[in-house]
This record gives sequence, C-alpha cells and structure tokens, in this order.
Amino acid sequence: PARSVVALKTPIKVELVAGKTYRWCVCGRSKKQPFCDGSCFFQRTGLSPLKFKAQETRMVALCTCKATQRPPYCDGTCRSERVQKAEVGSPL
Repeated sequence: PARSVVALKTPIKVELVAGKTYRWCVCGRSKKQPFCDGSCFFQRTGLSPLKFKAQETRMVALCTCKATQRPPYCDGTCRSERVQKAEVGSPL
C-alpha cells in the first residue's frame, strides 16, 4: 500500500481564507508544503491530496509529518519520539 513520508518535523502555520479550497499534501513529497504540488501524481505514489474548504479566515497549523490523526491539521504527533527519530523523506 502507498505510504506517506515525513516532509518536515514541525507544522507550518498558514492563514486560511474563508470559502477557499485547499489541497493538503498527503504523500509528503510536495516541494510546496503543506500543500500539494502534484508530486503524488508524478511519482505515482497512489496517494491523492486532501481537498478541504476553509470555513473561516484564520491562522492554523497544518501537519507536515503526515502522521496527524486530524488531517490536515497538526495534532502534536510531530513531537512524538517516533516522528522525531524518523528521517525526513522516509515513511513512518
């Protein structure tokens, strides 16, 4: 099965704009973290971005370790020993 890789070990804070649709990178290979740049398709990962629409304009922390239980939002999993010991670019 397709597996995500750790893009970074800390979340990225971004301002989401109400009503705008975003494509969060699921595979971890995008060069435009935390958003998808199409790497999942070009590298034939079998994964697809998570499309979501912002309900309100606000600052949020989006996950880049790809291990969150609340995608696309960071839930603190990046602070775990498992993520911190992982190599960037490798699966968990």
